[in-house]
Amino acid sequence: MKEITNNSSFEQYKRMVKFAGSAVIVLVELAVYFYAWMNWYNTHMTIAFFRRGNWLIAGEYFVLLLFFHRMYGGLKVGIYRYWNLVYSHMVSIVGINIFFYVQVVLFDKKMHNPAGMLVVTLVDLVLVMIWAAVFRRFYRFLFPRKRLLLVHSEMPMFQLMNRIDTREDKYEIAKTVSINKGIEKIVEESRDYDGVIIGDIPAGSRNKLMKRCYALNIRSYTVPKISDILLRTSIELNIFDAPLYLSRNYDGLAWDQRCVKRLVDVVISGLMLIATSPFFLLIAAAIKCTDHGPVFFMQQRLTIHGQVFSIYKFRTMVVDAEKKCGPVKAGDRDPRILPVGRFLRATRLDELPQLINILKGDMSLVGPRPERPELAEIITRNIPEFEYRLKVKAGLTGYAQIYGKYCTTSYDKLKLDLTYIRNYSIWMDLKLILMTPKILFMKESTEGFEEGKWEDPALKERE
Repeated sequence: MKEITNNSSFEQYKRMVKFAGSAVIVLVELAVYFYAWMNWYNTHMTIAFFRRGNWLIAGEYFVLLLFFHRMYGGLKVGIYRYWNLVYSHMVSIVGINIFFYVQVVLFDKKMHNPAGMLVVTLVDLVLVMIWAAVFRRFYRFLFPRKRLLLVHSEMPMFQLMNRIDTREDKYEIAKTVSINKGIEKIVEESRDYDGVIIGDIPAGSRNKLMKRCYALNIRSYTVPKISDILLRTSIELNIFDAPLYLSRNYDGLAWDQRCVKRLVDVVISGLMLIATSPFFLLIAAAIKCTDHGPVFFMQQRLTIHGQVFSIYKFRTMVVDAEKKCGPVKAGDRDPRILPVGRFLRATRLDELPQLINILKGDMSLVGPRPERPELAEIITRNIPEFEYRLKVKAGLTGYAQIYGKYCTTSYDKLKLDLTYIRNYSIWMDLKLILMTPKILFMKESTEGFEEGKWEDPALKERE
């Protein structure tokens, strides 16, 4: 049996290169902070730290660097784009440096000049930008973008192609081919490419093609179906002499999970309401001064088991914005959006009043975003499985919001939401809550949602 290999000669060293690149920047960031600690903060402490204390501080900083870089993606070298990688690093660095400044103040029981931490943060920003630029060039030299063969069914997958085109630094769809051409011919043709993308094709053909790619060592990327998500998130049982997958399929979450989740919702949303109360006053005044209309906007949304509730948001559009056009999604240049509304939408501050919904029990901190009944009805006609999202409470943030984009299709959001529901744990909730600040100011999270650029197929009525 002849093996098909189109990999770069350096492909086997990719993991080592990524590890080395990550190690370099983490150690540089640690060195910058440790220098500032030894030559600035520790020398101004009432009682200076000695050898073991200094090593403890360095170890604590190192552990937090690894934790937050791993969470926010700062170690995803070779995967994230340049500015995304820099942004991920700086979100971690800013948070860690603020934490360590507060720690110094608490240790010494007096205020210290924050200039040292500001300098450390700026130096880190410059070094991260240089590192990311150099490593990007080096990585692309060793691992040039892969030329891929896209296999589709009767209809070409233009949306998938557009997504892959956004990462032209990593992938290039060199050719598309229909599965009707025959699996063996497709496998033979794949010799000229670096891999195969198996699109949304019939399950039988897909399984055969995946097995052939595996047998011949052909790199393959597969677009999952809903059934794949359900299978992948099942539990493997090894009580027989053959593998068996268990899909427990609770009606939502287990009783103990619901209790803990509700407790976390009440505690965190209550603390957040107290902490953000000054923003409530400022935003309310800004909206009132704009057109003297109501501050809050209420809208019917769906939550667990299809229950309808009124969601609270700061009003970002003119009064009665949908009186003429009905329920439609607003684009970036929508003239109905107020000037202050554009800022609130860009920073997601218009979502703050939903903390009240969480305290009331309508929503949870983490869960699928609540959809409007009118739009959900249209989507469900095209995607009957869309109702699976209603097995848990709607959320302020969610798996689809962290790992998707605003323009992600309803079908793909459903896959992400199902991944969350099926893998639920309180630790996943806490992780998603901690990751939410990263996406607040990321342009990529709303990428592509402008008039004329995005259309969700699930929102089209079936003819």
